Amino acid sequence: MEQEQKIQETFDGTFDATLRPSRWDEYVGQETTKTNIRLIIDAAKARGEAPDHMLFYGQPGLGKTTLAYLVAKELNTQIRSTSGPALEKAGDVAALLTNLEPHDILFIDEAHRVNTAIEEILYPAMESRKIHLIVGKGPSARTFSLDLPPFTIIAATTRANLLSAPLRSRFGATFRLDYYNAEDIQKIIEQSAKILGITIKKEASEKLAHASRFTPRTANRLLKRARDYAQIYNNNAIDVNAVYKTLELFEIDEFGLDKTDREILSIIIEKFNGGPVGLKSLGAALNEEPGTIEDVYEPFLIKIGLLHRTPGGRIATKLAYELLGYKEKEGGLF
Repeated sequence: MEQEQKIQETFDGTFDATLRPSRWDEYVGQETTKTNIRLIIDAAKARGEAPDHMLFYGQPGLGKTTLAYLVAKELNTQIRSTSGPALEKAGDVAALLTNLEPHDILFIDEAHRVNTAIEEILYPAMESRKIHLIVGKGPSARTFSLDLPPFTIIAATTRANLLSAPLRSRFGATFRLDYYNAEDIQKIIEQSAKILGITIKKEASEKLAHASRFTPRTANRLLKRARDYAQIYNNNAIDVNAVYKTLELFEIDEFGLDKTDREILSIIIEKFNGGPVGLKSLGAALNEEPGTIEDVYEPFLIKIGLLHRTPGGRIATKLAYELLGYKEKEGGLF
């Protein structure tokens, strides 16, 4: 419980937490997901029951953790937070589960990193609200069961494909959070600016939104850096010039591409004749872990149409050639 408490205090104490929506109507975007979650919450409240277990998945920074905390607030219940890597032993998850109060929420971040031994304990807990523990070893070992109060597990992951099928099947509802559109990101930026007590011009918020990779976390990070620039050079008001200067300092272009994004595309075009190229070869040429390319950079490049993933490998699109100033012909460059 001490470890869980530290995790909770870290979440509450971070500056980023101040920018998280504190009410359901403040959460911008993901309208279909919000509608479906709200239906589950309202129906459970009407029956006096705990809602079904829920799984949120999607790229980092899209609001999975925020949604979990808003669900707890809507239910007027406690949320106890942990993560897959933190649940190393059976005793860790047993301590969490046995300390839950009726209708509490247990939030598990990075759920794809929950190990098999922990999953075995979660199965009966999620299905029948029981926890089976083994005491002792060898022939003298004894198994006993403990009843758990009604509770809800909300799990979040960026790699839903790495969750085991038995674990995925035990969630009553699964929601995929997608990238936001530019209009919603602009609303988030302007909302965050109010929270931070700073003024941002309309043109500046629009420019910042288009460079934010359709991701609220990135938008808020760039907003804070633009605020820093404006505070030093521009009398605390963020105008479009402050945004341009901020993006220039961090080597981010108007489409949200950073230095590594451009390097990935350039290597595919120059060293591999536009592709296809395997992820391992690309990682070796970039001196980057293949998993980092696949999880961090590739989804956005695919989203905006600069990269194709094929059975043969990654291919730079015609738009990538144009964006980076290359000329393209059939079979490669000229």
